[in-house]
Amino acid sequence: MTRSRIFDTDTYKTIETSLRIFLNTQPDFLSARTANSPRATGDAIQEILSEHFQSFLGDECTEYSATFARRAMADFAFRDTHGFYYVVDIKTHRSGTAFNMPNITSVERIARFYEDDKNYFVVLMVRYAIQGVKVAVEGIYFVPVEFLSWSCLTVGALGWGQIQIANANVIHINEHYPRKKWMIELCEMMLGFYPRQIDKIGMRIDYFRRVREYWDAKKG
Repeated sequence: MTRSRIFDTDTYKTIETSLRIFLNTQPDFLSARTANSPRATGDAIQEILSEHFQSFLGDECTEYSATFARRAMADFAFRDTHGFYYVVDIKTHRSGTAFNMPNITSVERIARFYEDDKNYFVVLMVRYAIQGVKVAVEGIYFVPVEFLSWSCLTVGALGWGQIQIANANVIHINEHYPRKKWMIELCEMMLGFYPRQIDKIGMRIDYFRRVREYWDAKKG
C-alpha cells in the first residue's frame, strides 16, 4: 500500500517549522481587547491557518476545503496526490495558563473514520504566548491523532466518549506510531471505560430512587 508522504516521512516536521515561522512573521492581528481572550486569539489563528495552509502543501495537494460547520470534525481538509484524505482540527493553547483539556474527537467518529486506511485525522496544535498584542508562537504540533501518546490523552464521558488531551501543557508525541497499535489501545481503553460508566450510572439510579422515596413520603 502507498504510504502518506507527509506522515510516513518527516515532511510533517518541515510543515511544523514553516507554520511557526509564518505565524511569527504575521502582522499583529490582535487588539488590546482580543489579546486577553484565548477564544478570540484562537479564532484568529484558526482563520489565518485555514486561509493559508494550502500553500504549505505545494504540489502534494489536489483538493482543499476550509468550509465546514462549527461542530464538524475538521477546520479544514485536503486530499493528496495518492488519494489520502486529511481532516485537520486546529487547537490553540496559551502557555503559562492553567492546564486545560481540549476535546479531540468522539471515539465513535474516529473508529468509523479510520475504517478507511486512506483517512487521516490530524491535530494541529499551536502553543503561543502573548507579548502585548503580538502572538508569539512557541511550538506547533501537526500530527495524526495516532502520534499522540495515550499517556497524554484521556476519555471524557460525553456521548460515546470524547478523546481529550489530559493537559494541553503536556503533549507526548510517538513519531510514526502504528495506527493499528493505537486503535487497539483505544479499544482497550474503551473496554475499561464503559464498565466504569455503568457502575456510575447504577449509583446515580440508586441515588434518585432514594430521592423519589423521600419526596413520595413527604406530606403536602
